Amino acid sequence: MSLWVDRSIKDLCLAVVDCVNKTAPSQQSPPTPYKMLRTTNVRGGWVDTESVKYVDYATYTKWTRRMVPKRGDIILTREAPFGNVGMIRSDDQVFLGQRLVMYRADETECDPHFLMYSMMGPGVQAELKSLGSGSTVEHLRVPDCERITIPSPPLPEQWKIGAILRSLDDLIENNRRRVEVLEEMARAIYREWFVKFRYPGHKDVPMVDSALGPIPEGWEVVSASEAIEINPRIKLDRSAEHPLITMGDLDGRNMGCRPSGVRTGGGGAKFQQGDTLFARITPCLQNGKIGLVQSLAESEVGLGSTEFIVLRGRLIGSAFTYCLARQESFRGHAIASMSGASGRQRVRNECFDSYRLATPPGWLANEFETTVEPLISQTAVLFDESMRLGALRDLLLPKLVTGQIDVSTLDLDALIATGSFGEEAEV
Repeated sequence: MSLWVDRSIKDLCLAVVDCVNKTAPSQQSPPTPYKMLRTTNVRGGWVDTESVKYVDYATYTKWTRRMVPKRGDIILTREAPFGNVGMIRSDDQVFLGQRLVMYRADETECDPHFLMYSMMGPGVQAELKSLGSGSTVEHLRVPDCERITIPSPPLPEQWKIGAILRSLDDLIENNRRRVEVLEEMARAIYREWFVKFRYPGHKDVPMVDSALGPIPEGWEVVSASEAIEINPRIKLDRSAEHPLITMGDLDGRNMGCRPSGVRTGGGGAKFQQGDTLFARITPCLQNGKIGLVQSLAESEVGLGSTEFIVLRGRLIGSAFTYCLARQESFRGHAIASMSGASGRQRVRNECFDSYRLATPPGWLANEFETTVEPLISQTAVLFDESMRLGALRDLLLPKLVTGQIDVSTLDLDALIATGSFGEEAEV
């Protein structure tokens, strides 16, 4: 640590840029190339440029008059939530929404990735906490955003630290993209077989009239509540600990959900392996908070929020149930059924009585499960690998950004393989 010195973040950056402190007029349809970042887009070292609001070119130009964000810039949330950090890792045309501040590293003084991970580390986060103010909502004042202190080694060591942590994040991101491809493959097969009716052998089966229009002969139109069990009854040992899946554990874009804790007894959703968790509240349902339970042991019971509806296939299998729940028409029907006081509306279980779908014969439903199961199994492997890599990154990060590990002796490949430090890695 002898070569590490505390430096002001302002001295390490070419610019520290605050947002325009008012909300830009946005539009959701049609999407434009100009994207507004909000505090919810900044998390865990990443800036999400997909779940955004859009603006027109004139608004984009006005809101970027101070500086146009670019790849490598670091974003800090000043409020709601407070202290989250992420880096822009795409070339999307984005701008800062309210309560965001942007840092552009001076690469002759500081490695951008080292700076970002340092801001995520315990020392800087503690400093942010001490600078935060507000009796009700904790927030950072703009002048304080320039007062942050970054413990910094020489630039070559910063490069190594940034590269090590970035390599782990890159592996996690690669897994995420692979999961998205597998998810889309599974849903594409579903749409081809059960929406377009182009399933194996379909040319030999005539179409017949139904309440939904033409469907293959031998198929049956039923309500979703006939095809699926809604909140199936599950016997629970209230004295034992059970895996806990919260709304935050659902990705929103794909099937992944893993327990983040344990709970004993209590109310809320109860589910088992293969069940689909379906958010009943806005905006969680609008944001696609739907997950397939993939990580429980046989007969193990998981617990979750009262805001989950548990779906379990009855006439159809678990993969079919999940893909159905992901369909825009299914979600739209559920959203349209919401009732309750403004701001606290919920999906009613009874809405599934009026949603109609064409169910295939048993042999075809089984063939779909057999076809899609390898894709689902591979996503489970990738999710578990990403969780392991994330845990390793979280273990390494505070040690690396405070100089507790000598990076010149660090064997990253061995760390990834074992998930633990050797004594030679310690200072």
